[in-house]
Amino acid sequence: MNIPNFLSLLRIILVPVFVIFLIQAEYDRALITFVVAGLTDALDGTLARLLKCQTVLGAYLDPLADKLLLATSFIMLAVIGLIPAWLAVVVISRDLIILLGIAIFSLMSIAYEIKPAIISKVTTALQVGTIFFALLNKALPQDFGTFWIAVLFWATALFTFGSGVVYILRGIRILNKSAPEETKK
Repeated sequence: MNIPNFLSLLRIILVPVFVIFLIQAEYDRALITFVVAGLTDALDGTLARLLKCQTVLGAYLDPLADKLLLATSFIMLAVIGLIPAWLAVVVISRDLIILLGIAIFSLMSIAYEIKPAIISKVTTALQVGTIFFALLNKALPQDFGTFWIAVLFWATALFTFGSGVVYILRGIRILNKSAPEETKK
């Protein structure tokens, strides 16, 4: 067990802590927990590269921890009414579609490499920002204004949808390249 993998495990352990704080309406503590989890995400990747201790376990553990934190956050924030339910559905649906594509490639023994598209990096930043500002808006006594929060929700939804389309198109290209020649005619 190396430090980056430990940080990924810590992020997974922080997810139920985050949920408990949300259930107890302790939004300031939930926000702090979310920020700490986010910092472990930034730190584990950086340390893995700097210390040259990237592992196969870490290659699975890091994205699993990220998806677990984001999916849980969107579901919980929608359930307690801090974000619209439709936004959580958009975010979770995109991730499920990506996972379905990976499962199909695995079942068909199709080799693939997952490289995040630029739009996906923007999407992730918007998703993290949505969670952060929804929690901050609830944790602080002053309101940021529903207009700006709504703009953030819509931007997150549009980029999430767009990145989902990009991954679907990439998946179709990979499937077309791997199809036997007689089926391409």
